[in-house]
Amino acid sequence: MTVSTGGDLSVQTHSNNLDHASLGQLTSRMSEQVSRLVHEEFALAQLEAKQKAKRLGVGFGMFGVGGALAFFAGGVLVAAAVLGLATAMPAWLAAVIVGVALLLLAAIVALIGKKRVAKGGPPVPTDAIESTKADVAAVRQAVKR
Repeated sequence: MTVSTGGDLSVQTHSNNLDHASLGQLTSRMSEQVSRLVHEEFALAQLEAKQKAKRLGVGFGMFGVGGALAFFAGGVLVAAAVLGLATAMPAWLAAVIVGVALLLLAAIVALIGKKRVAKGGPPVPTDAIESTKADVAAVRQAVKR
């Protein structure tokens, strides 16, 4: 019998002739199955950690984009101040409007990035931990019989 654990992982179980198996055979099977189970749980934990790390990377990237936009907005605002002082003409007003628009855009992107970082972190494989706890409970139940 094969039991699916999700994804590409599956666990082989043997239910035939367990009533007539010796203690050595049962111990050998249990050792093999526990070893396989630990290996598959570790693989599941790695996969989950990679997915969470990828989400964190996207969030931090959006923080970077927000910072770059804020940098350009600062440059535009500096240019607006220079134009305003140099000519006292309406051209500086256009530069101020562009600068403020860039700052608003930077704030929006930074907030979206912050939400993504909060949603993705911390990179702890919680699903794998819960699955491992369930496996340990099942083994304890089997040993108690």
